[in-house]
Amino acid sequence: MPALRETPTAADRLIVALDLPDAASARGLVTRLGDAATFYKIGMELCMAPGFFELLDWLKQQDKKVFVDLKFFDIPETVARAVHNLAERGADFCTVHGNQAIMQAAAGAKTGNTKVLAVTALTSLDQGDLDDLGFKCDIAALVLSRARRSLQAGCDGVVSSGLEVEQLRKEAPRELICVTPGIRPVENRIDADQKRVMTPTAAIKAGADYLVVGRPIRDAADPRAVALAMQQEILSAL
Repeated sequence: MPALRETPTAADRLIVALDLPDAASARGLVTRLGDAATFYKIGMELCMAPGFFELLDWLKQQDKKVFVDLKFFDIPETVARAVHNLAERGADFCTVHGNQAIMQAAAGAKTGNTKVLAVTALTSLDQGDLDDLGFKCDIAALVLSRARRSLQAGCDGVVSSGLEVEQLRKEAPRELICVTPGIRPVENRIDADQKRVMTPTAAIKAGADYLVVGRPIRDAADPRAVALAMQQEILSAL
């Protein structure tokens, strides 16, 4: 059973997703944002490009927090070794998919300050997608089930759409870290690959601890201004 979660600082609640094609582009965005962001997510796209681990090390040298989002799903021993290696490099968060054995292995392998987050249901999925995949339940029920199992497995938190966070908070009001992707600054904006989205204010008020924001910052004419505006919105919602 994980300990009670720590309350993040207001600045750390914004996690900027470095969904960029290479490490040089990622460093450029981090440099441009400066003190407007303290927490960054690096994931699959950058992992497939040269310099992934050097970027992770560089971010830590810049005194940034790092969320490594690779959604590990393999035999438990393999996942445990991967989580251990990331913890040794100073990753603050990492993600896993999988069954109870995989989540338990990941939780048991972390060291230092690394937190293991279980993925519940991707924000790119809607009810029709779940039906096609053969899940005979609604999204909210699936998210709650996976959150309960992750808590039992010893994970520190979950990645969940803001639409399910309020119910998650009722289930585990003080234990699970809730990291919420699919954050958009405009109400009811739907992207081609993000079907369950929420504004920063709504997600924070629902109980999210951290908000993952990618394209609204990355693609802005002035990314720093957008990041600062989101930081202010988060602060106002607390």
